[in-house]
Amino acid sequence: MLIDTLGKLWSDSGFAALDLRHCIMIVVALVLIYLAIVKKFEPLLLLPIAFGMLLANLPITGLMDGPTDGGPGGLLYYLYQGVKLGIYPSLIFLGIGAMTDFGPLIARPSSLFLGAAAQLGIYVAFTVARMLGFTVQEAASIGIIGGADGPTAIFLTTRLAPELLPAIAIAAYSYMALIPLIQPPIMRALTTKKERQTVMSQLRPVSKTEKVVFPIIVTIVTVLLLPSVAPLIGMLMLGNLFRESGVVDRISQTAQNELINIVTIFLGITVGATANADRFLQLETLKIVALGLFAFIFSTIGGVLFGKLMYAVTGGKVNPLIGSAGVSAVPMAARVSQIEGQKANPKNYLLMHAMGPNVAGVIGSAVAAGFLLAMFG
Repeated sequence: MLIDTLGKLWSDSGFAALDLRHCIMIVVALVLIYLAIVKKFEPLLLLPIAFGMLLANLPITGLMDGPTDGGPGGLLYYLYQGVKLGIYPSLIFLGIGAMTDFGPLIARPSSLFLGAAAQLGIYVAFTVARMLGFTVQEAASIGIIGGADGPTAIFLTTRLAPELLPAIAIAAYSYMALIPLIQPPIMRALTTKKERQTVMSQLRPVSKTEKVVFPIIVTIVTVLLLPSVAPLIGMLMLGNLFRESGVVDRISQTAQNELINIVTIFLGITVGATANADRFLQLETLKIVALGLFAFIFSTIGGVLFGKLMYAVTGGKVNPLIGSAGVSAVPMAARVSQIEGQKANPKNYLLMHAMGPNVAGVIGSAVAAGFLLAMFG
């Protein structure tokens, strides 16, 4: 009797259902947890994504099972609806808007061109992905990794190629975390020491009126041009209006802290939970990861090369290093520009100058997603 009971307990346990594919994915999840905790690679997102991946690859949990699978449905299935319906990425943009100062962009509107140039990798990766046999919807979803904006990548992928979401989300956030390793060699290779030493003049003061009017105008113009991007741009600019209006401090603080933290937990763990062994362990995943890096490199190249153009046009008044911040990983990319500038010239303070193209990149990646969605959605 005891042996039968133990045998049934074993046959009903996850250990009996565990196979090599599950073990591989569990190891991958543990490596990502290590990178998040020990190496501090984008831990706010990488840790919940990795733990969600771990949960998804422990057999027979039913956490991602829908209500039609013989039960009421798993916890993560219901939380995942916020990803599937595009709710979480939009709410994260609300928090990002509340945390972001658009002053440097308003003070130097030409930063918009740097932000636009740094989206080059999106279109290069899209082209290469098409050459490798991906559909236009899949290629668009892969290309958006080059925008270095995780919420935007998730938003677009859930609409165009949801089956690719695990690989694209993990690639996007991994490369965002690796910005300090990926960007500097490219920046140094494409610029001269003289260019990197360029000291930029102080930005002009920006009035409160300008800061309040800016999100309203951007919302009207962008959404009229690309209605499909309304969820991202609308929430981004609403969050910024909360910040700059000065009349809703409690709401602004909630958007910056409690709201974005809660949504980040739900987003991360459910995106990770989609990375089950059957879906993730495919040659296609390796191609996506490689194309994501390709996209990210070319986005950095596009920003730096346009920075060099601005350096030449302005007679040496713009440091090309700020062009690399045109990818929308705020504020990490701007910090990398600052660090590289100070290595070349200890008197160089590029952070606020780099924040202009950095926040322009957030807008640029969202606009690029809207364009791709309008074209291929």
